[in-house]
Amino acid sequence: MIFVTGASGLVGSHLIKSLLEKGLTVRAIYRNTIPVFTNSEKVNWIKADILEVSALYEAMQGATQVYHCAAIVSFAPNQADTMLYANVTGTANVINACIHHQVKKLVYVSSVAALGRIREDAPVDETMNWTPETSNSIYGKSKYLAEMEVWRGMGEGLNIAIVNPVIILGAGDWNKGSSEIFKSAYDEFPWYTKGVSGFVDVLDVINAMQVLMNSNVQGQRFIISGANLGYQTIFTLIANTFKKRPPYKKVTPLLASIVWRLEALKGFMTGKTPLLTKETAATAQAVVHFDNSKLLNAFPDFKYHTIEDTIQRVAGELKIMHHLN
Repeated sequence: MIFVTGASGLVGSHLIKSLLEKGLTVRAIYRNTIPVFTNSEKVNWIKADILEVSALYEAMQGATQVYHCAAIVSFAPNQADTMLYANVTGTANVINACIHHQVKKLVYVSSVAALGRIREDAPVDETMNWTPETSNSIYGKSKYLAEMEVWRGMGEGLNIAIVNPVIILGAGDWNKGSSEIFKSAYDEFPWYTKGVSGFVDVLDVINAMQVLMNSNVQGQRFIISGANLGYQTIFTLIANTFKKRPPYKKVTPLLASIVWRLEALKGFMTGKTPLLTKETAATAQAVVHFDNSKLLNAFPDFKYHTIEDTIQRVAGELKIMHHLN
């Protein structure tokens, strides 16, 4: 029996769909409302939360494999403490439950943010670690500390593997998370930066997770990245797919620094989450490349989707989800 946390998120929902298509038995937890997506009625849903220890232990009983996808992703300063507690303590609880139930293997969905992604002098690879100098986000710190709990679990006998995805492209709630990229392009957001990052298809992320789960690999982490591309290139590809105007106004570092300060002031006055923060402004300007060779060397048959094909598919799925022309 396969146990999944974060089932309502982009990665978790796509993972569950893939597992069910293979005829596997899936149990997943939910907090308030059972998520609704393709074949969700075939999932063994249990009401629990990774911060509720007793409920989590009961829900995981009988599991042989665990995919830990649950996390809070936020760059808003007012959510930092909540995110740190949920991502770190929640992961510690999952690890303890896995050890208690003698789970055969855990695959943890981390992030390249845990590696310290603000590195313009060399490509980011799996040998790197988060430091205050190489990461500008509390989110990155929370994922790094959560990884420490996973490594601690390995030290206590748990078989683990970690994936560190870059920016994930997939059809989900485009009002939050990485799917917002598509909504911004559809709404003809005019601004672009000269920043560069890694991008990957959500299908490649979940395929890598399953490959690792069913392999003999243990005690290792892998960057999951399809291609390193500029934000301007990504937004232009998406806008063209939607037949919308691509971004045409360049955001300079000076302009970005002014805007995030104005957004912070507006957020303080209104209590709303800023559209741009100091962290996201810095990330958008950074030119960072990610080395994906470790996974490809370990699994030569693994193939990434092209980013162009991914954008075409995701845009089509979002059109159906949101009833777009």
